Amino acid sequence: MASEKIKLDKDLMDRVRKFAAMAGYSSAEEFVAHCLEKEIAGLETSDSEDEIKKKLKGLGYIG
Repeated sequence: MASEKIKLDKDLMDRVRKFAAMAGYSSAEEFVAHCLEKEIAGLETSDSEDEIKKKLKGLGYIG
């Protein structure tokens, strides 16, 4: 499987490592991938771009 890297600020990465370890993930990367898959799966149930935007706005991801 091909992979790509993303950058996170140090404070967020420290929190990711902390919660990944607490939750029993084998790595921070595995935890982040699971979180992203879960969020995206929720968005994929949307019927329209407007509905996706509403969900993202409701989650605070867009203003």
